[in-house]
Amino acid sequence: MSSRSERPLTLAEPSAVGRKLRTPRSAALAGIAFSVLFGLVLVLARVAVPSNPSDAGAWLTDGTRRREVLFALGLVPFAGIAFLWFVGVLRDRIGDSEDRFFATVFLGSALLFVAMLFVAAALAAALMATAGEDVGSLLSSKTWDVGRRTTHELMVVYAIRMAAVFTIATSTILMRTRLAPRVLVVSGYAIGVALLLTVGFLPWIELAFPAWVLVLSVYILVAGRELASPDDPDANEAALARGA
Repeated sequence: MSSRSERPLTLAEPSAVGRKLRTPRSAALAGIAFSVLFGLVLVLARVAVPSNPSDAGAWLTDGTRRREVLFALGLVPFAGIAFLWFVGVLRDRIGDSEDRFFATVFLGSALLFVAMLFVAAALAAALMATAGEDVGSLLSSKTWDVGRRTTHELMVVYAIRMAAVFTIATSTILMRTRLAPRVLVVSGYAIGVALLLTVGFLPWIELAFPAWVLVLSVYILVAGRELASPDDPDANEAALARGA
């Protein structure tokens, strides 16, 4: 039996492993993965699916376009998982410095965004599976109109606007904790407001959201290389705030 008394670690005293998990690298990599995957989903959907509902028959009967849409829909779950990982690690990195109000909006908007993204993708996949080879009967019924409009409303009106709220809440938290440079905070506010007001009216504007997450993730990754050892959390925080 050792003569030195040993006491277990408490939540207030994280282990070295716990401190290593708080490094920003995992958040940065998850953010980059989400940005690439979600950006690819948006581009494929925009290119393959026409904005005019009357042109639906053309792309539904086109095998290449259908495969592109199905491939994009297959990427959605992985994009959502990467985004949740990004949010979780980023929130853990903020730690006790987060404001409860903005933390609630930050987490709630992120969860709603992913939930509605998944529902919209599942509904779109179900519509395509229902069409099968008999596209004409689907288009002549009301099922296609209801399904297409529901998918559009979920993705554009609700999901992307929740992404805008997430961007604004994240920018506010980053500003108050000084974990990002001012240009990222200001651009986050600008993109959030633009998404709230113009999504659905301005084509391709939704790509601004994954682009902003990508820039933020790259900054976190670069700033993380300047972090001190895991045993010096104060120096770590100072390195992350250096660009603010």
